[in-house]
Amino acid sequence: MPTAKQKLIIVESPAKAKTISRYLGKGYKVEASQGHVCDLPKSQLGIDPDHDFELKYITIRGRGDILSRIRKEAKSASQIYFATDPDREGEAISWHLFHVLGVDDKAPCRIEFNEVTKKAVQAAIKHPRQLDMGRIDAQQARRALDRLVGYKISPLLWAKIKKGLSAGRVQSVATRMVVDRENEINAFIPEEYWDINVTCAAEGGRKAQTFTARFHTLDGEKCPIGNEQKAEEIRALIEREAFTVTELKTREKRRMPAPPFTTSSMQQEASRKLNFTTARTMQIVQQLYEGVDLAGEGTQGLVTYIRTDSVRISDDAMTALREFIPGKFGPEFLPEEKIEYKGRKNAQDAHEAIRPTDVNRTPESIKASLTREQFMLYRLIYNRFVASQMMPAAYQTLTAEITGKRVGLRFYGEHKTFSGFTALYEEGTDETETSVEMNLPALKEGEKIRATSVTSDQHFTQPPSRYTEASLVRMLEENGIGRPSTYAPTISTIISRGYVSREKKRLYPTELGVMVTEMMEKYFSEIVDTEFTANMESKLDQVEEGSADWKQILREFYPKFEKTLAVAEKEIEKVEVQDEVSDVPCDQCGAMMVYKMGRFGRFLACPNFPACRNTKPILTYIDAPCPKCGRRLLEKISRKSRKFYGCEGYPDCDFVSWDKPVSDKCPQCGSYMIEKRNSKGEILHLCANENCRYKTVAAVPEEETDE
Repeated sequence: MPTAKQKLIIVESPAKAKTISRYLGKGYKVEASQGHVCDLPKSQLGIDPDHDFELKYITIRGRGDILSRIRKEAKSASQIYFATDPDREGEAISWHLFHVLGVDDKAPCRIEFNEVTKKAVQAAIKHPRQLDMGRIDAQQARRALDRLVGYKISPLLWAKIKKGLSAGRVQSVATRMVVDRENEINAFIPEEYWDINVTCAAEGGRKAQTFTARFHTLDGEKCPIGNEQKAEEIRALIEREAFTVTELKTREKRRMPAPPFTTSSMQQEASRKLNFTTARTMQIVQQLYEGVDLAGEGTQGLVTYIRTDSVRISDDAMTALREFIPGKFGPEFLPEEKIEYKGRKNAQDAHEAIRPTDVNRTPESIKASLTREQFMLYRLIYNRFVASQMMPAAYQTLTAEITGKRVGLRFYGEHKTFSGFTALYEEGTDETETSVEMNLPALKEGEKIRATSVTSDQHFTQPPSRYTEASLVRMLEENGIGRPSTYAPTISTIISRGYVSREKKRLYPTELGVMVTEMMEKYFSEIVDTEFTANMESKLDQVEEGSADWKQILREFYPKFEKTLAVAEKEIEKVEVQDEVSDVPCDQCGAMMVYKMGRFGRFLACPNFPACRNTKPILTYIDAPCPKCGRRLLEKISRKSRKFYGCEGYPDCDFVSWDKPVSDKCPQCGSYMIEKRNSKGEILHLCANENCRYKTVAAVPEEETDE
């Protein structure tokens, strides 16, 4: 029981409460609201357009016991502080708690911190502030807009297309982007082109390094090669030509490090390098932010606030980092001046970039206290942060023009002369190609060159790549759609609703997704318009800044939307969506079962529902035996929509793995191997025995490369 002298601090999560309790000691009681305690009712719209969009808030079902406990603690507390997350949602949670507990919202009881560390929490308590109504009103406007769109359009989709469908202000735009990309791919007409590569060597007595130049010009003009006949003509010319080095250009090139992570760039890089979904990335980084129990230190928040689009670093963190780099890597790796990064246009700068809370807490020093995934993501965040203030990498480049009577060749190469930040970290890309470093040939102008071999290669122009979660997040951000907190739930929603499927990291629109998008484009064009959605995000930012009225946004949006809705209800004809029929007979009535989409993905159901209610899971076997008993392994989906692998003999055999086992055995220790993918797109077979970790590289299957 708290004494009269105890102060009450309310946060969202039990993990965060545990961490903060350890920092503050006996004079404080920390309780967790477990997210929002009040919201619009699920059973009705909860918005009254006839009374200037008055919102109806109710206590969320299941939160009664939590609120009773918080009320009890609040009655005997000498002071109440609200320490929810430092963003719009966190401000709204505090606002609802203010009113539930009867606290004056003009009272300076709101505290916020960018990192869950002892220093940050204690400093925040010394500087409480009033509620930020700009943030609260921006959250209310977003919530109201999303509710109006969802609750007005979704029933229409249910009635006209299929039960269980939904529309959303951001999810509908994201689905359209995936559909549009598929349409681009289907409409793409490949064009043939040829590359000619020439292996060259310097003539004369000295031993010269061979190098590869590319065909560049014919009779002094650039000459694209569009067919095999042209390629053979040029190839024959090259074989007869005598070449001379006519021009050499050398220069020093510097490559700058990438800035520390924003939410978006972290999700993209975790997808590329760690093969994490956006949802998984946010689950793990939330754990790192709220606090992890470290051996010898207790619970510690390891990274700063995780929902941000800023690349700014605090002065204290910058000072600590610039002191750390010379001792760890050497003084030559520290720039004379700190590197300043410019954030993207319209970025909110309220929070820092995502960084470790203590640069001296290296990933290896705490590895034993972290799960494997926590360690991987912490190491990624840590290395990116440290590398962001290291010296640029330096390269020597050489461009050589090699000219014959009619044919011109060009050589370009680069050689790294100083590793700089690349000694620690290199940014990944969505492309599978990587630059190749080489030892540059020692050439002189006027030197004679001979072609030792000529190869011609046929290529075809490629359509744009299908989105991965990483590239879709990047496009959402570039188009100003959504905010750092919305990327992961948006992608999870369009997949779980069956509008988009994820296969080998690529996103494909389903037939249902195409159908819903076509209807939305025809009748609700503004809702799925990227520019309209981006402008709406900008208006919400203005509300937060205090330069716009949140209800005015609703007053401008709703009348036109209501008219559009009335036209759609009248004109849309009912579409019969036929369920895909499987080749599995129902073992109760004999009908061929159909595929359905449920909360945890697709499953089989009897088409004679409700007369027959038989359902079956879809069993997907992988080409690897169970390492424990030798039976077949199944691909399964967890309750949190995460893929894992388990033995078909469960419960007799309890083998499970988050990583996909392969049929190979480790040649070093005999353990089973698992499949991983590296940043180059290569598939690795890695020993599952953590004391061995033997690995081998397998070729990327041709059907997986969309580049």
